[in-house]
Amino acid sequence: MKLLFAVLTGMIFGAGITLSGMINPAKVLNFLDIAGTWDASLIFVMGGAVVVTFLGYRLVWRRSAPLFAGRFQVPTSTAIDGRLVGGSALFGIGWGIAGFCPGAAIPALGTGRWEVILFLVAVGVGLALARLAKGLPLVPRKTEA
Repeated sequence: MKLLFAVLTGMIFGAGITLSGMINPAKVLNFLDIAGTWDASLIFVMGGAVVVTFLGYRLVWRRSAPLFAGRFQVPTSTAIDGRLVGGSALFGIGWGIAGFCPGAAIPALGTGRWEVILFLVAVGVGLALARLAKGLPLVPRKTEA
């Protein structure tokens, strides 16, 4: 049942990303190009996502535990450190250069474009390098959080 809900959620997310145009890097890059060919339509996509997330969290936090786990796993750190700022900057720079974020690139695989595959390979290599730099195995163990 847990896997079924995960697949269903992923399909709904992918459909939303596709319908919003976020699998098209030109649309995303035009949104980021405020001084040039700015396309403000993604503001509505982000606004809709914020509203749905807000309402979803209001419902979920009323529960004592998630449906498919014994407890909620919520980060406890509130530190804004170099890792957080650097990772956020790297994510934003990559998004601005490629026009993809990882969440939008996965449904974009359906377009068959080589750029999408190259982007996801680069993301995978980056994740592997980060794990190696932290002294972690390339494949996470089941007990790792």
